[in-house]
Amino acid sequence: MSATTATARERTKAANRAGFGAFIGSTIEWFDFYIYGTAAALVFDKVFFPELEGPVGTLVAFATFWVGFLARPIGGVVFGHYGDRLGRKKTLVITLLIMGLSTTAIGLLPSYASIGVAAPILLVAIRMVQGIGLGGEWGGSVLIASEHAPKGKSVLYGAFAQQGSPVGNTLSTLSFLAISRLPDAAFVSWGWRLPFLFSAALVIVGLLVRLKVAESPAMAALISKKKVAKLPVTEVLRTHPMLIVLGIGACTIGLSATYFKSTFALSWATSSLSFDRSSFLTIILVANITQIVVQPFGALLATRMKSWSRAVTVMLLPELVLMPVMFLLIRTENYGLAMLGVAVATIPHCLYYAALAGMLASRFPAHLRYTGISLCYQLCGTLLGGTTPIIGQFLLNRTGSVAAVIAYAVFQVVLTLGCMLLLLKRPNHDEQSGERPVVPRTVPVTA
Repeated sequence: MSATTATARERTKAANRAGFGAFIGSTIEWFDFYIYGTAAALVFDKVFFPELEGPVGTLVAFATFWVGFLARPIGGVVFGHYGDRLGRKKTLVITLLIMGLSTTAIGLLPSYASIGVAAPILLVAIRMVQGIGLGGEWGGSVLIASEHAPKGKSVLYGAFAQQGSPVGNTLSTLSFLAISRLPDAAFVSWGWRLPFLFSAALVIVGLLVRLKVAESPAMAALISKKKVAKLPVTEVLRTHPMLIVLGIGACTIGLSATYFKSTFALSWATSSLSFDRSSFLTIILVANITQIVVQPFGALLATRMKSWSRAVTVMLLPELVLMPVMFLLIRTENYGLAMLGVAVATIPHCLYYAALAGMLASRFPAHLRYTGISLCYQLCGTLLGGTTPIIGQFLLNRTGSVAAVIAYAVFQVVLTLGCMLLLLKRPNHDEQSGERPVVPRTVPVTA
């Protein structure tokens, strides 16, 4: 075997290990985040806001869900700074620990009945910490995989991190499905806590995998050459403001579609319609499995098509029809039709979500990439993704009809498509394509 062949195989092995590490870590992080959304839809109004009845209690529970999204840009800035200066790997170990500890703490939190108003206050505070952890996680997971990728496959390897979202969501749904048949009193008092406590075991597994992943070649090169940005957030806002704006819009339906179905629709179907917890959780589970199976094809499609713009258009246009159909089929209260509607509507946005990470990362130079894509993704989560259940519930409360929610969902699809098409007209800074980024205002690396 030649030295060149051996080196190529080592690079491929390192890339695959990085992809697997990104997948495992992001699966655990998203599991932690999704179990909160499910608990907010099913039980948090009773445990932490018992004095607020009906739709108002649900709305307040969804507001605490949004608090995590409010904190995510903070995590994106803080960990983006260290990820762009000290490396992706070190940062990802810290974010995983933060998420795991905060999620376990929620599972141990006393209820309103036990400690009064301190319970919801502590819930919001821990949710903020959880959001900070996830805010730093996503960008690092995407980059540790995509920056290890062989030439021309950055979108494909970035999809490893993206695949963690549906798998984490599936594990979240399975965990709640397993306890959904408990009597209501047991479910409210202790059953809902089990998925949060299970997170502690998952974090140990994630750390063992993540510690074996090497630093990304792009970041290692910047560190060795002592060419890193002094203040990445300041520099990316100064030099690439429109990339941030377009990136926020381009992430929209990739984030919000999940919360339309697994948070808002779950609450709507089990409180206003005739579905019980188990039946609608099963519907969501089928949609999640559909996403796991279909989503990788989005990365393959984007990799094989010559035009990313054409690929994005092919992926998203069907969602303009399928998202409204999903809500209409849920409204029939027919179990089979609702399952079909949710599963089929999952296909367009999950194809897009697979390609989103690599496309977004390619538009930022390597020395600002962690901070840049984190800001886009996390600000989108704060402004558009995390507010989806709140706005959906508000529109439903105000109009008494799901039609306004459907209109809002269609608007988000149009916004996503328009912003991504504009974003793809911007220069491609992907180092794997052979284009070396210009690194202005470089400074020596310091601890």
